[in-house]
Amino acid sequence: MISIQPLIVSALPLPAPADAEAPAAPLPDEQVVLALSALAHPVRLRIFRALVVVGDPGLTPGAMGPGVDVAPATLSHHLKDLMHAGLVTQERQGRHLVYRAAFGRMNQLLAYLTRHCCGGQPCAVTPAPSVPCKPAATD
Repeated sequence: MISIQPLIVSALPLPAPADAEAPAAPLPDEQVVLALSALAHPVRLRIFRALVVVGDPGLTPGAMGPGVDVAPATLSHHLKDLMHAGLVTQERQGRHLVYRAAFGRMNQLLAYLTRHCCGGQPCAVTPAPSVPCKPAATD
């Protein structure tokens, strides 16, 4: 079973990894609504958080299902919705499908939500320290 520990998410966009591309264009409102709608379902939110917790290695549906307590057919439906919203990617590795959180889209969504925070004035709320989205590369 996958343990999904509470995550602290900063109110500011998370720092990009050293090998990240240039910042992407801001998300259009329609894509923001689609992403937030996908995350508004409790099962999809659990799935997305599980993928964020494991980082780059990702998860297969077989490994993910028991951890998020979802039947395989239901899991497939929710993964499709998260992929449609651009929050999850899928990669075939042999006979297996590996799903990963789309950290770039997640950061775009956070940037959209915090853009022009507090009218350009110092925020009244001190943000929690940000944590890297991806595990550090090991040599």
